[in-house]
Order: sequence, then C-alpha cells, then structure tokens
Amino acid sequence: MKIILVFCLISLLSFNKAGDNVLSRFKTPVGYAQQKVEAGSFAEWLQQLPLKPKGTPTRTYNGAIARTDIYTAAVVDISVGTQDLQQCADAVMRLRGEYLYHQKKYDAISFNFVSGFKCDYVHYANGYRYKNNKWVLSAKKDYSYPAFLRYMNLVFSYAGTLSLEKELKPVRTVNDVRTGDVFIHGGAPGHCFIVMDVVENPQHKKQFLLAQSFMPAQNIQVLQNGSPWFSMDQPSDIAYGELINPFYLRRFE
Repeated sequence: MKIILVFCLISLLSFNKAGDNVLSRFKTPVGYAQQKVEAGSFAEWLQQLPLKPKGTPTRTYNGAIARTDIYTAAVVDISVGTQDLQQCADAVMRLRGEYLYHQKKYDAISFNFVSGFKCDYVHYANGYRYKNNKWVLSAKKDYSYPAFLRYMNLVFSYAGTLSLEKELKPVRTVNDVRTGDVFIHGGAPGHCFIVMDVVENPQHKKQFLLAQSFMPAQNIQVLQNGSPWFSMDQPSDIAYGELINPFYLRRFE
C-alpha cells in the first residue's frame, strides 16, 4: 500500500506556447501532418506541456537515474515528489487531473479506486476525507493547488492500472489513435502509456509520441526507441512495448 504524502517540488502547469514544449521540441516527420486538435482540449494541453532542458535525464523520486533513462527523448517539467507514488497509471491520472484542475472543471475530476470507490475531487476539496470506503467530513474547504496535489496523492494510493483501465473507453477503430489516448493493460502492476501527439500521412498512416512513468516512481518521460515517433505496425523493444497495439487502446470520456 502506498503511503499518502504531499508532493514537494510543486510545478504549476500552464500552457507554454512560447517555450520549449512537446509540440515545439518534436518536429513533424517529413510526409506527415499534425492531427488537428480542439482548442482548449486535453489533447492541446498535452502538446503544450513544458519540457526540461534537452539532455535532462529521467530520475526516480529519490534522485537516482531511472532504469528507463535509455529510452528518454524528453522529460516533462512536472513534479514527481519524494515518495514512490507517481508510477505509470498515476502519471496518466496526474496529467488528466492537472488539465481539469487548471480548466476549473472541478466536477469532472474523479477517479475510481481498485475497490470501486469513486474518489471525486469536489468531495475532497469541500473537506471530506476517505475512511473505510466512504467520505467523512473532517477538514475545511480548500480548493488550492497544494490541496489538489494531496487529493492526487490519495488517488495514487488506492487506484492503479486495474481501476483506470475500467474507467477508460475502448477504442474500437484500429487506426483511430488520438492525442490523449492511453495504451493500458491493467494488472499487478500492469502498465500504460499516454499519447502526447499524433501525426498522419496522406495514406492515413499515423505515428505518435508516447510518455510514461514507471516503477519506482520517476519523472514523466517522453519515450524514444531509436525515434520518438511510434506506430502500431512497427514492433518496439521498450519495456511493455507489446501494449502499443489497438487491443490495449483506451480513451477518456
């Protein structure tokens, strides 16, 4: 069981259109065009995530070089904390939660625990705390960013790939991969990747950028396997590369 602790190194996310971000760092391959995304959408927000300087290694929560660093194409500039909390599914939920929080879509922030308990942000922000699979009013109302991070720590403690996979909607069309989609296999531990950008050529072949966290908890890294651009018709030898398959593709509602 993970211990609920507050993140340090708080990194307040916002659009970074003038700086070094996912969209500006990774140039569209020759012969491809950017997949259009809706303004203000989760997809656009992911594309604009700020990145740490080029050459920054992926580190674990305790500062060690991550074993996945050999696959680092870039490191997303977001806190990882000092405890082993923000692992693979947690990183996906962190990104989704951050987007909704900064859009002030508080009612939409909700993740299920493996037990099935619905852990919604509004209850937490209004002073309710989780105890024995129910909410108990025991704190003051607090919609601040530090309180939001404490809520996310609670989610990380009781949710995982098993619960997140059930929450996401299967993508039935083989080539219908979009920015913000998730390749996920629930298990103990299971694993997942989140799609950070998608490009398409005139033959409708798509390539995409992927990001992940891992075990132990580490920086969210944009991945590479020779190239940062992945596709579902080319096998990958990264860890859990077999998940880059339409069978595992899911989407937030």
